[in-house]
Amino acid sequence: MSLIMSPRTMTTEELLALPEDGIDRELIRGQLREKPMTRRNRWHSAAEVSIAYFLQSWLESQPKPHGLVVGGEAGFRLRRNPDSTVGIDVAFVSAEVAANEPDAPYFEGAPVLAVEILSPSDKQEEIDEKVELYLEMGVAIVWVVNPRFRTVVVFRAHAAPEMFNEHQELSAEPHLPGFRISVARLFAS
Repeated sequence: MSLIMSPRTMTTEELLALPEDGIDRELIRGQLREKPMTRRNRWHSAAEVSIAYFLQSWLESQPKPHGLVVGGEAGFRLRRNPDSTVGIDVAFVSAEVAANEPDAPYFEGAPVLAVEILSPSDKQEEIDEKVELYLEMGVAIVWVVNPRFRTVVVFRAHAAPEMFNEHQELSAEPHLPGFRISVARLFAS
């Protein structure tokens, strides 16, 4: 009889105690994921700023309390026991989640919208795992943005993914009421 050891699970507090040493770390269902820090490129950075700008412009037209737009690998603890703690390129956070534990270094709970912008070092299986996790943890809409091909793939729970190109319009209805934008505008430089 052989004994199979399962990998040790880690908490968000243990993750935060690790050194900042150029390694990108996240927790997926309590399992530590490590990879060299992604080097962002100009297309990734431009897409991130553009998406955040248009989301912020939309948000300012919404009644208060209206939530928060965040970017730059904003930290989210999507769940506890086992912890899933990730960084998201751009996100729209509801007012309720934004108010949860305001002194914590991570948002406690899932954003309404999670935007992952592809970098050259991203692996498809890693992106797939994150999209699956986001939807499982209650993220209503996930956008996977490809700056190179100027496309956005939209994921929603219990629906087939939809790809939008620069000749189409992107919507976040009904979760972001009234948010519509031409995909081409996200990549305008």
